[in-house]
Formats: sequence, C-alpha cells, structure tokens
Amino acid sequence: MTLMQSLLGAAATVALTAGAALAEPGLVIDMGGKFDKSFNEAAWRGAERWKAETGGSYRDIEMQQEAQREQFVRRMVDAGSNPIVVLGFQNMATLEKVAPDYPDTRFALIDGVVDLPNVRSIIFAEHEGSYLVGLLAAMASKSGTVGFVGGMDVPLIRKFGCGYAQGVLAANPNAKIIANFTGTTPAAWADPVKGGEIARSQIDQGADVVYAAAGATGIGVLQAAADAGVYSIGVDSNQNHLHPGSVLTSMLKRVDNATYEVFKAGPAVETGIVVMDLAAGGVGWALDENNAALITDAMKAKVAEAEAAIIAGTLKVHDYMSDDSCPAITF
Repeated sequence: MTLMQSLLGAAATVALTAGAALAEPGLVIDMGGKFDKSFNEAAWRGAERWKAETGGSYRDIEMQQEAQREQFVRRMVDAGSNPIVVLGFQNMATLEKVAPDYPDTRFALIDGVVDLPNVRSIIFAEHEGSYLVGLLAAMASKSGTVGFVGGMDVPLIRKFGCGYAQGVLAANPNAKIIANFTGTTPAAWADPVKGGEIARSQIDQGADVVYAAAGATGIGVLQAAADAGVYSIGVDSNQNHLHPGSVLTSMLKRVDNATYEVFKAGPAVETGIVVMDLAAGGVGWALDENNAALITDAMKAKVAEAEAAIIAGTLKVHDYMSDDSCPAITF
C-alpha cells in the first residue's frame, strides 16, 4: 500500500465517521397531518424540541394515503436518516417488511410492536390516562351522561374508551356512557365535520362531557361541545387552549417525549419494547390556566388518589387490548 493509498483510506474513514455523526434523524408522520393538534403534532413537537436544544436538523414526511407507507419509509432511509421514528400502529406491517432490508438503520415505531433487532417499539398505557379523565368527566357532569368519540374503530382506540368508561363509573356508578366511532378506515382520523356531528348527537342525548380520541377529527368534537356550552376532553396533546373554559382537560399521551428521546439517543438508540405508562410519565392529564377554574380541589384529590393507586399497582385499569373486552362499556 502506498502512502497516498493510506492517506486516502484514512480520509475516507474520517468522512464516513463524520457522515455517521451527522446522520439526520427522520420522522414519518401518519395520516391526519403534522398539525392535527393531537397525536402527530405531539411527535412533531418532540422533534422540534430536540432541534431547538441541539441545533441539529431532521427530516419529516407526511403520509397522505395508504399506498405511501412502505414507499415513504424507504425514501427516508435512502435519504440517510437514522434513527427514524414512524408513527402509528398501521405501520407495524410496514416495518416488518422494510426494517429487515436496512439492518444498519434504527427505527422507532410508536403505538405498535415489531419484533426485529433494529426496531424500538413504543407503546403507551392509554387506558390509565383515560381512566383519570373519566373520573374528571363524571365529577364534572351534571346530567350523569357522558360521551366518547373515537376515531378509527380499532382495538387501540377502544382501549382509550374502555379506560375512560372505567373512570367514569368509578366516580359515578350510575353514569350513562355513549360511545361512537367516526369510521373504520384511516380517513376517520381527519374528519372534524363528522366528529362534530357525532358529538352533537351525543349532546342531544344528554351528554354534557364528551371525550374525543380521534386525532384531527377531535377538533370538530371540541368545537361542537364549545358551541353547545358543554365540556369536552382533548387527547394526546394538551388541547385545553383550543377552547379555554370549555375543554375540561386533555388526556396527555407523551408522544413528544418518546420522539425526543429517540432523536436524542441517535443511531445508537436502544431497541426492544418500551412501555410508557403512568408510572413512567407516559400518560397523564392536563391542568393549566385554561382549565384551572374547572377542576375543583375534590376532583384533584380524587385523581391524585387514583394515580397513586395505579402506580402502586393496587388499582388495575382493565386494558381492552389484553382480551378484547371491556366490563364497563359495550362498543
């Protein structure tokens, strides 16, 4: 080997090392859009927090239709992103197909489990957070009737509704719970008009608190509740500010933290299953200046008691996805 070959080899090693160090993380945003004010936007905020703190840059891409799932993830890999956060349980099949083709790329799937060596599967205890807002809904309700508007009718969203119903009945065993979904396809996440229509129907049936777990569709639910002078409950992101004094609270699902931690870890992010439950700060409820006047000391105490019991393991909130049933409600 000549001196020139040695120098060129060393230079190539340095370039590759620098390239790896500068690899941009990627974010593949699911149906409903980056600014759905809910699930997707929470992930985007986590990415933006990482960007602000580090001065780094990242790539993002928004899926508009089902056919783009595999194509968009491959495009992100081919652009050099590593790690890549992929949003939505519907991308389990996507990563099962794509991840094996790129063993040197780390993926993080939010809301699903893919058992592959280069995939970090992040799941949340949505039933626990929903139980807490169910307690608040029952305590705030004057009619004794509350509503639940889910997006796509899938086990994950039934998990929200089941946890919510358990919390409602824990605070008021005689409460009536009306539950509806906005559809059976991914379009159910992005139809605020239909969300509003369903919410108004539930309000006409006596519901004076309506919990929306429907992505961008939930914006219509919150608007309908505000127009009718009743309470709504937001989801995933803190949506209290959208209708101050009308949004009772929001069930927080810390997708922002999950995304931020993956970006922060970089290409060396640990893989395997990560459970973000109440004890881990993965779920919770929002209290701020927009809803402080709506939450009494008694309500705070009730929720604090439940939080402590859930974390201690003395209160078990039934997980719909564990056996596809819910003792508190019929869907």
